[in-house]
Amino acid sequence: MNWLKSTLSAAVGTQEPIYGPDAIQSVAQQAQETSHTVLTKDDLRWKAYQYTNVETQTFYIIADEGTLVMVQLIYSNIAGIHTTAHFNTKIFNLQGDGEHIWNTNPLSNIIFDEKMLSFAADNLAITLNEEGDSYSIKSTVNPDSVVDLKITRKAPGFAAGKNGTSYFGTDPKNPWGSMTHSFWARCAVEGTITTKAKTYDLAGRGVFIPALQGMKPHHAAARWNFLNFQTPTFSAIMMEFTTPPSYGSTKVTVGGILKDGEIIYAGTDNKVTHTNTEQDPESEWPEPTSIKWEWSGKSADGQDVTAEVDGPLGKRLDRVDVMGEVPGFIKTIAGSVAGTRPYIFQYSPKEKLSLKLNIGGVETVEEGFLFSESTFIS
Repeated sequence: MNWLKSTLSAAVGTQEPIYGPDAIQSVAQQAQETSHTVLTKDDLRWKAYQYTNVETQTFYIIADEGTLVMVQLIYSNIAGIHTTAHFNTKIFNLQGDGEHIWNTNPLSNIIFDEKMLSFAADNLAITLNEEGDSYSIKSTVNPDSVVDLKITRKAPGFAAGKNGTSYFGTDPKNPWGSMTHSFWARCAVEGTITTKAKTYDLAGRGVFIPALQGMKPHHAAARWNFLNFQTPTFSAIMMEFTTPPSYGSTKVTVGGILKDGEIIYAGTDNKVTHTNTEQDPESEWPEPTSIKWEWSGKSADGQDVTAEVDGPLGKRLDRVDVMGEVPGFIKTIAGSVAGTRPYIFQYSPKEKLSLKLNIGGVETVEEGFLFSESTFIS
């Protein structure tokens, strides 16, 4: 058993020592000087670091016809010796009367273009256009999820602070890990996903999030909250992670409010509150049943901006056991060795919630479509 535990800890990592909150340099520190930075084409380059990291491109699509879809590329490196890539698609069953259509496929013959802006593999291409404002996604990796999509940015992309990155390590000049998020929070989508049963017309709105976890994921974050809220006029987005106790259980919360052609606010003065929870018996995590999301900051012209989305989440869309494919005895040991028990709870309430937005004392209230995730890891 000791041999097995030591072998497993080399793969998934044991809990780290208590370094304290000073061992994370949150992007919120950057945001004190620069609330956010507008993304350029160069900011969209793949990093493909040769050390343990997970790099992702995630697209969330809300079709005008009512379909909710996630398309995701995951590129990971383990200890600089093993690189893998997976292409994932998920078509959510918003009616709750059947299964979601979930596909995940390993990729072969991975290649980046010369400028590290586009990605290809056998039967897959994710291509950034010359203007740097649109991605095309074409995939026949899985015959039950043939993807032909175009996602075009309609508002400036942003990263919180100067580069959207929080750094981990006791020596700020030589960090041993990092966490980076950037956002295209308001996009137009056209195209389709074709399954064996039907073709889904995905014309509508979307979000694109490139991210990089430059360390073992469960060492960087113990919990996550994510919100994608789309109204006819506005897009509201927020991503929060809480570090494990090894980094002081520090919260890092980035987000923004946008409309076509404009960032109204973006930065780190945001807050997520699980206003009601229920203990989930299977995962043993306190599943949220209602959440309040709050944004606070300044607009580009110096006006005070506050916003909130608050209300019940309704019946969850899905509960994802991240280690569900791992053999049971390994999952048990992973939980005891590394303290990890990762579950993702996903929501999109049928009862619409509203964005309450106040800019310089003028309040606007608009109903919208909500997609939310709450993730518990360790």
